Amino acid sequence: MFAGQIQVRAGATGDHWWRRLYPASFGLAGITALIVWVAVAELLGQGRLGTVLSAGRAELAAPLLVALVVGTGICERIWPAERRPVLARGHVQDACFLALHAIVVIPLMTLLSVGAATLIGGHAHWLELQATEHWPGWLLVPLTIVAMDGANWLAHYADHRLGPLWRFHALHHSQEELSVLTSFRAHPLMHTTGFLLATIPVVALMPTRPIAPVLITIYVCIGTLQHANLRWTFGPVGRVLVSPAYHRFHHAPDIQDANLGVVLTIWDVLAGCARFPSRADSVNRTGLDGRPVPVEQEASAGPALRLVAEQLAEPFRTRG
Repeated sequence: MFAGQIQVRAGATGDHWWRRLYPASFGLAGITALIVWVAVAELLGQGRLGTVLSAGRAELAAPLLVALVVGTGICERIWPAERRPVLARGHVQDACFLALHAIVVIPLMTLLSVGAATLIGGHAHWLELQATEHWPGWLLVPLTIVAMDGANWLAHYADHRLGPLWRFHALHHSQEELSVLTSFRAHPLMHTTGFLLATIPVVALMPTRPIAPVLITIYVCIGTLQHANLRWTFGPVGRVLVSPAYHRFHHAPDIQDANLGVVLTIWDVLAGCARFPSRADSVNRTGLDGRPVPVEQEASAGPALRLVAEQLAEPFRTRG
């Protein structure tokens, strides 16, 4: 009897806590920390850390973006794709991620950009195309932005194809009440791959020229609008720019391999995975089947801030 009790207890304690961890997620966290450390060291050496962080905030939290979010939120109340209360749980949860975005993610994105440029520029000079130095800005800048968008598409594709990256990206897709605030519902570590890849065309095409901050802000605004709870297709322009209706297809549980475009649809068209909407289409549901990520729509979901912590911790745990 006593021996049996010892065996049961040994079996219960044999499941060590570290066996429940997902090592690949810690690997990505380590890579992110390295890139951020490189950026901080570089900027401290130049005495520009505060200046660059302020400039990054001006680009990624510009008044234009704030006005877009507010204006889109008003439009969602007037012409919603799905009518729901102002304080729907999905909206409240995404508002928490908006706060996280403002406090943590914007500085992180700025440092990732600097760190990636420092690493690539310092160890891959062969990427720099010297011939582009003499190209006119009206040609070079749009070309670079299109190439950046292609790199972002590739990062998004990888997020859906590679298990370790999907573990972080799944949080974004877990939203069942899509709105403009869902743009900010993302794990901070989800951005690492995108910034690494998007830095390559900038280093290659414009190693000595900066991109005007207003262009970055406009790019971010278009990428934010696509999550709106609206049936907008953008008409003919929607064949080029990702619209809310176009991107909503991507958030459907069963067709996430379509409409991966971030701002431009051209990469989806070239990859053969573009699915263009029409005004006659019904509004599809969004979210993940089986709810692998804790979501606020569950009856057992706790307070919003505690749920945020659970959602951020989820990629670091193995799934049963």
